[in-house]
Amino acid sequence: MTDPASALAPRVQAAIVAALGDEFEGADPVIRPFTLKPKKGQQAAPAPAADLQINAAMALAKRAGRPPREVAQAIVDALREQGIDDLATDLEVAGPGFVNVTLADSWVADAAQDLLADDRVGVPTPPAQVIPLDYSSPNVAKEMHVGHLRTTVVGDSLARTLERLGHRVVRQNHIGDWGTPFGMLVEHLLEVGETSEEAALLETDPNEFYKAANAKYKASKDDSAPDSFAARARKRVTLLQSGDPDTLRIWERLLDRSKAYFNRVYTELGVTLTDADLDGESRYNDELGPICEDLERTGVAEISDGALCVFLDGFTGRDGQPLPVIVRKSDGGYGYATTDIAALRHRSLDLDADRVIYVVGAPQNLHFRMVWAATRKAGWLRDKTEPLHVQIGNVLGTDGKILRTRSGDLVSLQSLVDAAIEKAGTVVAESRPDLDEQQRASIAEAVGVGAIKYADLSVSHDSEYVFDLDRMVALTGNTGPYLQYAAARIRSILRRADAAETPGPIVLTEPAERTLALRLLDYGKVVAEVGESLEPHRLAAYLFDLAQAFTGFYEQCPVLKAEPAEVKASRLALCALTLRVLVDGLSLLGISAPEEM
Repeated sequence: MTDPASALAPRVQAAIVAALGDEFEGADPVIRPFTLKPKKGQQAAPAPAADLQINAAMALAKRAGRPPREVAQAIVDALREQGIDDLATDLEVAGPGFVNVTLADSWVADAAQDLLADDRVGVPTPPAQVIPLDYSSPNVAKEMHVGHLRTTVVGDSLARTLERLGHRVVRQNHIGDWGTPFGMLVEHLLEVGETSEEAALLETDPNEFYKAANAKYKASKDDSAPDSFAARARKRVTLLQSGDPDTLRIWERLLDRSKAYFNRVYTELGVTLTDADLDGESRYNDELGPICEDLERTGVAEISDGALCVFLDGFTGRDGQPLPVIVRKSDGGYGYATTDIAALRHRSLDLDADRVIYVVGAPQNLHFRMVWAATRKAGWLRDKTEPLHVQIGNVLGTDGKILRTRSGDLVSLQSLVDAAIEKAGTVVAESRPDLDEQQRASIAEAVGVGAIKYADLSVSHDSEYVFDLDRMVALTGNTGPYLQYAAARIRSILRRADAAETPGPIVLTEPAERTLALRLLDYGKVVAEVGESLEPHRLAAYLFDLAQAFTGFYEQCPVLKAEPAEVKASRLALCALTLRVLVDGLSLLGISAPEEM
């Protein structure tokens, strides 16, 4: 990795041993970026007096039995003795025991040049893992709504990032495609006709199809006639679960219609899920009975009030009583817990997963923790497999409540995408009247989709945020369009450069050049951090900071009119490297970077 902290760390570790003794080998150098907070009344923090800060002395002083400043000075002396001039020009002990480090301009320039030549732009390849990633998870015959936006967008960004780091990501779209409602849906499809206009709603407006089926069921559920809709729907459930060929064929037709709808939404959103990634509840149907039998036979589960339950240490209800995982209900049916146990067993034992990641709403956290504990208690979760819940917060309206339509329904995902593209179209039409309609439409789609994705990914996945289209599509501020515009502006600069001019080598003559180069060097480290923390907002924040650093560079350092030729070539190289990092980083967020804006 080319980031300064990683370059400095082994030298500091060697200096700690030289200063304090062999027993301190492997000590954390505790290297952090040097930052200053604004003082009271200041609009912004002053420019930092250094690039990095070594905080190891504060942590090691007690163990070494020496004052922190003395330990810090000993580390500085050891660094100077071993030779540090090629990397740092200034080392200063400050405060209670910090060491401020100013990097050598020549090292920064050389590291940026190496980054420009690196096909991976500094992104490391840690030891590869197998990572099943459970995300999106819509329901068949139901419209994807605002609740699916975050799990789909966050999950897809994580999939892209983990794959970029070299991991084997197994996408798992755990759709709801089984259970009691499907008797009702299959029967309704039979009544309206598989090729009817109403059946086509499954691809265009699934909620209307579902509502019609549900209305029929409710209207007839008290009708005792054996040929009533409700009676036929209940019988159809039995036929479906028993594997009746004709019922399964109709169910598959229902599923195919819904898959066409899912795929249309995924394509418009630029999401990488395909039919090959489907891991629906139906996949595990035949395993649920044997799972319950095994749990009961081994004593992991027991009958309680007619239901088969797994009781786990540490899980109690509000009344202090043990909270069970119900794997078979008293009526003989199975719930989500049983299917989730089967899925985790498959992901751990069959896929040999290192991490299993669930990108699902925050309210499901207790459910998952109990399912994981039950699966481990049954011996179906390998020690090496770590299940993780990436908790997803709500999307709010401007009233501060969960985003809903006037009728009280959750807003559909399709309508959000359409509204964002329409809003972006208005902005593009106003800013680029010189483009033809097709060009404006293409840019509007990229900007609209990028706007809602970035707004989602730029906040912590477990927090809430307000869906505000006016703010999202703005070309200024911390928005997706601002980053896309930065990339487009760099492309414009590079297009206008003399074709015979070769970017580089990089030399640093102005502070804004140095600031930009330093920020570029952090890219690989940030991507690696996202792969560990599973927090895409860290990457979004980095890209925004990078775009701001480029804006400062662009305003203070002429590129195409720069003189002499060596400075121009260097600035073109910085532009080219910034473009590569911006485009690569945006792609990990699932956001495209249009050629022009």
